Amino acid sequence: PSLFVRLQQSTVTILLLCVDDIILTGSSPTFLASFQNEVSRTFAMTDLGDLHYFLGIQVQHTASGLFLNQQRYAMDILERAQMQSCRSTITPIVTNVYNNNTVEEEAYPNATLYRSLVGALQYLNFTRPDITYVVNYVSQFMHVPSLRHFRLLKHILRYIQGTISLGMQFFKPSKLSIRAYSDTDWAGCPATRRSTTGYCTFLVPKCIPWATKKQQSVARSSCEAEYRALATAAAELTWITFILRDLGLFLSQPPLLLCDNLSALQSTIKTTHHSRMKHIDLDFHF
Repeated sequence: PSLFVRLQQSTVTILLLCVDDIILTGSSPTFLASFQNEVSRTFAMTDLGDLHYFLGIQVQHTASGLFLNQQRYAMDILERAQMQSCRSTITPIVTNVYNNNTVEEEAYPNATLYRSLVGALQYLNFTRPDITYVVNYVSQFMHVPSLRHFRLLKHILRYIQGTISLGMQFFKPSKLSIRAYSDTDWAGCPATRRSTTGYCTFLVPKCIPWATKKQQSVARSSCEAEYRALATAAAELTWITFILRDLGLFLSQPPLLLCDNLSALQSTIKTTHHSRMKHIDLDFHF
């Protein structure tokens, strides 16, 4: 997707373009009408009115803001997997997900279906932060999924069946502030010993970007793993701040980034780096 912003005097116009789908909004109805007329002279364009559905995402206008969900899209995923009438479950992941992770297992015979369903869940994650971690996990086995991985995928789909109406509620904040949280599971993967980074960012009070990603190399300590997660979240905060600035919006206070590891927090304060941390100096001090 491409985002275009026009700031002129006291008016703002925002255009989000994704191939041939467009969201157009702004503070001046007169300019919006003239812009649509200009574009329609060159391209065939249909005005669908207020935003209600965009790229599989349903948009409901409420008295307090907007509610986004992907219920229709989730139903399509269940139909593709032939699980429309499956029994639901209350958690997106099983407790023993890493069991037998280092043992060679029988391959799932329909790898194409596995990849298709996982790819669909990755898109569903746009309005479902509750499935981020487990979708990231099953995405790591796209090349050769096993029967165990497909059983876990079916568990996710059963969870989707029971929570199909969940989505994201957005309110207009009284003041603009950003807060982010980062965490990691040091050496959490028994096969690679790599840690997984997780972070969520709040345009207070609502969660906006969130992500889970396996770190690219093995961390030598929990401090290093947490520090890597902090750096990833800090990069996301910087990007969001730039986007808000492009929209003509400025924060009422500096972004706040929180972490639960005291050693990692101390490492952000110190200007020198000892032997246990100096090898990540260039990578994470951008």
